[in-house]
Amino acid sequence: QVQLVENGGGLVWPGASLSLSCSVSGRTFNGLSVAWFRQAPGKEREFVALISRVGNTPSYADSVKGRFTISRDINAVTVYLQMYNLRPEDTAVYYCAASQAFASNLQREYDFWGQGTQLTVSS
Repeated sequence: QVQLVENGGGLVWPGASLSLSCSVSGRTFNGLSVAWFRQAPGKEREFVALISRVGNTPSYADSVKGRFTISRDINAVTVYLQMYNLRPEDTAVYYCAASQAFASNLQREYDFWGQGTQLTVSS
């Protein structure tokens, strides 16, 4: 059974940096695109970033482009989301998800989901 587990959330000041990780068990991330989505209080879950299953091509939402970086480790069991210059509007529960689709920012394309990790950006 494939399971995804996110780690790294917390409470940080505006302008801080933080890295989230997503670890997989039951298989590796080989052959899967992996994405981060987030859901802020009172809002729908939205796409943040993805790394494609072929070529490890990253893609980002406009709201995080230039501030967030997604990457996967060489062993293909962990995907990272490095976040810089965090803003209060980045406050959300961050979810990791994996898909057999080539590179999709659509939630319905993702078969496997983690339980989420809370990030709060506040002074």
